[in-house]
Amino acid sequence: MSKSDVTMKDVADAAGVSNMTVSRALKPSSPISEKTRQHVLKIAQEMNYVPDQLASSLSSKRSGFVAVLVPSLKNIHFADTVQALSHELENSELQILLGYTEYDKSREEKLIETMLRRRPEAIILSYDGHSKRTVELLKGIKIPIIQIWERPKDPILHTIGFSNEKAAYNLTSGLIKKGYKNIIFLSEQGLKWAQGAAKRRGFKKAMSAYQLDQNRIIEVGKAPISIADGYAALPLIKEKYPDTDCVICVSDLPAFGLLSALKQEGLKTAEEFGVAGFGNFEVSRFSSPSITTVAVDSKRIGEAAGSLTSQLINSEKKHNERFQIDVQTSVIFRESTKR
Repeated sequence: MSKSDVTMKDVADAAGVSNMTVSRALKPSSPISEKTRQHVLKIAQEMNYVPDQLASSLSSKRSGFVAVLVPSLKNIHFADTVQALSHELENSELQILLGYTEYDKSREEKLIETMLRRRPEAIILSYDGHSKRTVELLKGIKIPIIQIWERPKDPILHTIGFSNEKAAYNLTSGLIKKGYKNIIFLSEQGLKWAQGAAKRRGFKKAMSAYQLDQNRIIEVGKAPISIADGYAALPLIKEKYPDTDCVICVSDLPAFGLLSALKQEGLKTAEEFGVAGFGNFEVSRFSSPSITTVAVDSKRIGEAAGSLTSQLINSEKKHNERFQIDVQTSVIFRESTKR
């Protein structure tokens, strides 16, 4: 028989047990003797039996999956978050249905509408600003909603993350204290995504607090900004702000690109031209010189999201209590800025 031909009744007949016993044997938490479980599992494996997940979800009223939305699959941080989340959910026998928004609110809205048709048991999504329709959809359903990677001012329900604004403020303040005054913030064009905008606000607030020009901003490329965008930014910086002594990039990737351009131009970094990024990507640690950045524990975000999701799905309080889990960030000063 092919996998699609074999039914639970076929397995039950071959094992000499009832359909209910087969169903229980396939669920590790069900009450059944280990001897019987192993006997049924052996027969099921020999017959290439694959349980009908749809039928199971209809009878139990549980879909068995969690919808997860992230801005990009190219960003290693989001990949690490999803991987840690997936590992954490395995203990609860939950699977991930993954979508990526490409930093597009309308795409996010459509993905959520599609996922809701499959009745997820929870939705976990990176907060980068949502459309009005998305917020209405999420507030109208009775399942756990967890926003990650940022702490929105008006959360839909639960949050796990940090303040990008505060992290950027701390980075900018630290660089000012090291002697840099003519600092630029390098970001993508438009900067409509919430996390990037929050970083820019942090930069502007820190510059203003030290009575420095907060409007020194260069925009290149589209989200997510790349190494090539950072490399291409140097001529713009030299033309618009020739007195620049430091550039804070919205992420480590453009910081590496800018650093490469500076080295090719023969400009000395750190003392006369500092470069900083955000995220503590691998490239920032092994670049030469290594790049000053903000470290974010992306795996911790995934682990916390998985743990909270499991608790909420099995908790009577999941609709009555809000959770806000803070993830710490830290500024790491490296060779690309004054020590």
